[in-house]
Amino acid sequence: MTVRAGVVAVQGDVSEHAAAIRRAADAHGEDAEVVEIRQSGTVPECDVLLLPGGESTTISRLVHREGIAEEITAHAEAGKPILATCAGLILVSTDANDDRVDTLDLLDVTVERNAFGRQRDSFEAPLSVTGLDEPFPAVFIRAPVIDSVGDDVEVLAEWEDDPVAVRQGPVVGLSFHPELTDDSRIHDLAFFETVLAGA
Repeated sequence: MTVRAGVVAVQGDVSEHAAAIRRAADAHGEDAEVVEIRQSGTVPECDVLLLPGGESTTISRLVHREGIAEEITAHAEAGKPILATCAGLILVSTDANDDRVDTLDLLDVTVERNAFGRQRDSFEAPLSVTGLDEPFPAVFIRAPVIDSVGDDVEVLAEWEDDPVAVRQGPVVGLSFHPELTDDSRIHDLAFFETVLAGA
């Protein structure tokens, strides 16, 4: 089985996520074809989607301008997995606390941008994540904090009493950057357990 993974690449670097997806697929003895999404028409062909970090206002503007936003919503409504990290989390939220971000309303959460500080305040922390046997080395860089979660949202991990990993249906949202480690368990948790279960 070859899993077609789309990484929304309208802004920001996507290579680390592509590598993590391939490692997670390889752990299952599967192949992963990773495609970079910069315009409409590609999302419908993908089994899984990844919305990476970057600048949330820019990403929001570009996915709507290019017609990708509607395709991401349809992907989620079809029950296909989405992993949204950092700025991606802000994009899929219901409330970004920022009128410049036109959110996709896929995760019933309220977020606050850059709540963990600026670039120099970046840090790594061992997180206990639901579904993982050992702590995950989470890297926080200008990370958003999740202020509140809806009734249908499962909190997968917290840091200092704030949710930093959540799931609602097929959508997993993270405040941190799992792609900046060699540990692909988050990508596995978000993607391959679901995809292979339905194979």
